[in-house]
Order: sequence, then C-alpha cells, then structure tokens
Amino acid sequence: MKFVVSSTELLSHLNAISKVISSKNTLPILDNYLFQLEDNRLTVTASDLESTLITSLELDNAEGKGDIAVPAKLLNDTLKEFPDQPLTFKFDLETFGIDIYSDNGKFSIVGQDGDEFPQLPELNEASASTIQVPHDVLQSGIQRTLFATADDELRPVMNGIFMELGSDDLTFVASDAHKLVRYKRADAKAEVESSFILPKKPAALLKNLLLKEDYDVKLQFDEKNAFFNLSNYKLICRLVEGNYPAYNSVIPTNNQNKLTVDRLEFYNTIKRVSVFANQASNLIKFHIQDNQLVISAQDVDFSISAVERIKCQYEGEEIEIGFKSTFLLEILSNITSSEVRVELSDPTRAGLLLPAEKDFDEEDVLMLLMPMMINA
Repeated sequence: MKFVVSSTELLSHLNAISKVISSKNTLPILDNYLFQLEDNRLTVTASDLESTLITSLELDNAEGKGDIAVPAKLLNDTLKEFPDQPLTFKFDLETFGIDIYSDNGKFSIVGQDGDEFPQLPELNEASASTIQVPHDVLQSGIQRTLFATADDELRPVMNGIFMELGSDDLTFVASDAHKLVRYKRADAKAEVESSFILPKKPAALLKNLLLKEDYDVKLQFDEKNAFFNLSNYKLICRLVEGNYPAYNSVIPTNNQNKLTVDRLEFYNTIKRVSVFANQASNLIKFHIQDNQLVISAQDVDFSISAVERIKCQYEGEEIEIGFKSTFLLEILSNITSSEVRVELSDPTRAGLLLPAEKDFDEEDVLMLLMPMMINA
C-alpha cells in the first residue's frame, strides 16, 4: 500500500483532527491516526472514544488498499519540519512498517494494526433526526454560547450547549447557573421539533472546523450520538445524557429599568474598576440614576477602591446592584453591537444584557447574569 501526498495538505488535515486526541488516552491505540486507503482516497480518523473526527483527501497517485494505525504526534512533528513538497508513503501491512520518502531522504516509523482501532458508532435510523444547518448559523450559535458552559461534575447536562430544533427557529443555550446565553436563529428550522446537548469539547472542535466551511452542514442525531457532516470533515460525538433545565423560567420578563450604554466604554470602565475589586468575589457595584451609571469597586482588606462615571440612556427608578466583574466582561466581549442594552428589575433578580442593534433580523441574542449581594 502506497501513496503520494503534499506535505502541507496532509499536515493541514491532520492539524484539524489532532485536537480530538486526548493526552490521557485509556487505550494506547487512540494515540494514533487510523489511515484507510481505498480507490485513490485517503481517510484519516482520530478519536478519544467520546468524539471522533474523520477527514479525507483525494490522491492522484495511490496503490493498494488497507488500513493501519500511525503514531499521531510523531507524524505531526515530522510533517511540520518539511517545506511544501510531495511525500511518498509506503506501508507494510504485515509488519506495520511505514516509510516516508522525501526529495532527499527516508524516514521510517512503526505503526499498529488498524483493526485495533475502535469501531465507529452507527446512527440508529429508527430514532434519528436529520437537518441541514447553514454553516454560519451553526458557527455563530456555538461561538456565542460556548463560553457560558459549565464545568460541573455533579450536573453534566450543564457542561454542553443545548440545541433546540423547532419549526420556527434553531436555539442554542448554555449556562453555568451564574450566567446564561440564549441564541436564536430564525433562518434555520427543522420539520420535527427535537433537541440534544452537545458536549463542550466537540463543540469547540466544530467551531474551528466551521470557520473554513462554505456549505450547509448535514446534522444527524439519535438518542446517543450526533453526526456532523462537513465538506471535508465528519465529526461524531456522544451526546450528554439527561434533561436540560427549563431555562426560560429563569429569564425575567418584567424589567422596568432599562439602560443603554456604549459597549466598548462600558467594557473598558469595568475592566479598570475591577482591578480594585476584592479578588475573591470580583464584586463591582452599579448605581444608576438620571442617565448616569456609576461603577465602583473596593477591597477593604487592602484599603483600595475605585469609582468611575459614564453617561447612558436610562429609563427607570434609581437602582443599586452588584455583579461579578469577570462574568460581566465575558458577556460583553461576546456581544458584537456598538451599544448594549441592560434590563433590570430589582437588585435580587437576574440582569439581561442585549445588543442594542441586531447584526441581522433573523438573530436574537439574550445574555443573562445573576446579581451578587452588595452587602455580602
């Protein structure tokens, strides 16, 4: 079995799928790529059991067919050192010896039996759902929500993005119980209403792959796994089991206090003032009255404090409320509009942060942050 391939093209594909490989694999075979050659097509698979990434390349020059496991780190480290040039790979499927020929040399490594690589999960056709999702919708949905997912061993359902497919829109939700993001897109719909929880790691892998994608993504899922088919890649991942919390019930609806402020000025002010906040709590206080927002922080232990005022448009009663600055900065950095709208009801209920203007009509972004006790 042999083939010729461009060093940079192969490395580009391997770099994209190598991120799925865990540094602490329970099976030694998972430290390898699975190379499969058939009919001038090379298919390369990487997996950590929970998630599997598959890529394929069309080859002009190939002989034979078969599969073999190739050490991933060694191959990546080798390919990085080559300038762009054709490389010839020769495989001995009896001894699992691999020879790589360049313009000026030969490099020999030892692979493993490809049959030892775990079998791919198969879609349960009887219970499966299929939808074509625009690549930009999927990329935006993951990008806007991924930062709000939790790392909670006791509640694994919070450790992923809840994807809700409806007849009117596609909704992405993430929350860590302190902050919540709901991102809706009316330009993506499903014929049958369904939902699943996409784990954090495959979501992050998918986000990077979608940046290079130009076509709709075919999404299929059953009760255990999701299959994302891109033009050059396929991602298979095990879904998070369990029911996602009823997130709509925590979104306050009667918010009579409404503030509109320049997002960048708001962000930079919070960043400066938060330097003076208590390092354990990161508490900053807002005092809003008469089109003026006063942001303050203090650390009693070190006798330091900071106060800054910024102008805003405000409708509502005088209010004082506290938030964790690190969460607030995360949320503001994930809103793209030039102005942000903050809706508050009282100091004990969650505050909503919304873009003052949408990037486009089909988009609906809502970010929620729980307040902190000011006198704690």
